Amino acid sequence: MINSLTPLFSLKLTFQTGYLSYSDKVEEGDAIPVQVLILIPNHGPRQKSSFAKIPASVLGIVSYFQRMKLISILATALALAACASPKQETQVTSTPDTPLSYDFLVGTYTDSMIHGINILSFNPSENLMTVETIAAGISNPSYILASRDGGTVYTLEEEGGANGGKVLTFTRNPQDNSLTLVDQDDSRGDHPCHISISPEEDFVILSNYSGGNLSVFKVSPEGQLDFAQLIQHSGKSVNPDRQEKPHVHSTTFDPEGKRLLVADLGTDKIYVYDFDPSKAEPLALSAEFAVTPGDGPRHLAFSQDGNEVLVVEEMTAILDVFAYDKGVLTPKQRLTLLDDGFDGSVGAAEIRFSPDGKQVYVSNRGDANTISVFGKNASGEYVRVQNISSGGLMPRNFNLTVDGKYLLAANQASNDIVIFERDEFTGKLTQTLWKATVHKPVYLHRLTD
Repeated sequence: MINSLTPLFSLKLTFQTGYLSYSDKVEEGDAIPVQVLILIPNHGPRQKSSFAKIPASVLGIVSYFQRMKLISILATALALAACASPKQETQVTSTPDTPLSYDFLVGTYTDSMIHGINILSFNPSENLMTVETIAAGISNPSYILASRDGGTVYTLEEEGGANGGKVLTFTRNPQDNSLTLVDQDDSRGDHPCHISISPEEDFVILSNYSGGNLSVFKVSPEGQLDFAQLIQHSGKSVNPDRQEKPHVHSTTFDPEGKRLLVADLGTDKIYVYDFDPSKAEPLALSAEFAVTPGDGPRHLAFSQDGNEVLVVEEMTAILDVFAYDKGVLTPKQRLTLLDDGFDGSVGAAEIRFSPDGKQVYVSNRGDANTISVFGKNASGEYVRVQNISSGGLMPRNFNLTVDGKYLLAANQASNDIVIFERDEFTGKLTQTLWKATVHKPVYLHRLTD
């Protein structure tokens, strides 16, 4: 059976520790890459969260095949599962009419014209995960967001130049996830790395890392971006290599939507701006809060009640906890992401609360390559309950499914996205068998439509 498959589809068959993988050789430019991972469960019922080792006869990994070959290859993979084990009757559990599927837009760093924006779809009930490139030819779309209805998508080109990088606006067709470019503008600062959208979705804010500034765009009724304001930071901090000038890394609206918090890695400060959308220049500086010198604040997240803001410090792998009250930050806790005895480089990256607000998750790159899980004890203090490998190298980003059952980690250096199951009570993570190969994934945006 295997020999007959090889010439028919030009597949390279390899066995790896009890698993069978198929790799269709596609020349660059032949077709937009697609990846599908199929898991066919063992005969008999499965317990929830069970990912037992599946024999090679019933596990197929199909990567980088052309769209027109999709149905044929999947059918052949199923046939292989049936033929390779004649003594074992394998049954596929029937799925409901409307199986639950999780969809994420994937931002990447690019090295060729076939790279760009991807969409990842994960359907546990069907044991199916797909990754498809939906917008190729964009240079380093390292951050990507969608409007609440999923109909508008914003991304950037993390580049430098006379007018900085680019900010791009697309409309998205939810039926086939196709993107149509409707507008693009200069970022007005080198290497834009972060996008935020105002609560009413009428303004878009770019963080320009190398430019040390943030640019503000008003969303027109036609969906185009009109430049409104540029704010330049000044100053530096103690690390001459990383903090020689401002490096604006992220902007986050507070829960009231009246203020914008800006994390500047280069100056070791959190800036608070009042936000008034009725003004031609909607942002006005209200306050500055210094963190510990050398920390390098990167991203932040608000607690569910809005009374705390948590900041991930990139350069020291610290989670800073602040009380928050109408633009005022008061230090509460300072927690390390590192295990006792750790000796190596660090690069704390992303921070997110679980959808139920009970746990906080933080990724750390460098030599650590971990996801840290924090919860609250009886006295209301945050405590670290787990450090787990991200399943790859350089977990620049991660996200959770809307129901909080799974966490997806985007590992930039190992070119993969790894799925973890989350314990809904403790928040602890368990790595599953699900892993998708993606070229330098660096951002995951959860779609809700």
